[in-house]
Amino acid sequence: MNLIIAVDKNWGIGKDGGLLCHIPGDLEYFKKMTLDKTVIMGRVTLESLPGSKGLPRRRNIVLTRDTSYEAVNAELVHSYEEIDEIVSCLPEEDVFVIGGAQIYKDMLPKCDICYVTKIYKDFDADRHFENLDASGEFDCEPVGELMEEKGIEYRFYKYTRKR
Repeated sequence: MNLIIAVDKNWGIGKDGGLLCHIPGDLEYFKKMTLDKTVIMGRVTLESLPGSKGLPRRRNIVLTRDTSYEAVNAELVHSYEEIDEIVSCLPEEDVFVIGGAQIYKDMLPKCDICYVTKIYKDFDADRHFENLDASGEFDCEPVGELMEEKGIEYRFYKYTRKR
């Protein structure tokens, strides 16, 4: 299974239920990586998407404890066991965990590859992700060159779990 995430210099990932910033190049990368794949997210992440609807051209799996919750363009599950059951039938390269913070934390042990956009800026984040550089569990390789948009530098990295 894969995980895709954007982090700031301190591995911050969000503030007040949303992204820290919107970088068009990062959003394009996210789209390219996840299009025609299965994405796994929490309810709050779904509600942060345009129209609070699942992403187009993706199989959207949404984890929520609320059994009466309804969503557009998304399959609702109520446990990690249900997620495991769904993804066990899929090629692992076709599954991406896309947030939020708790889903990332809980699903990270099941992910062999993490696609990380490092944003070289410090934001006032209230949600953070595990520092994969400090964990010792992953090898890291840059993907492409350092880029800049809206005065913000960023770069894509691929973290592969050590065997």
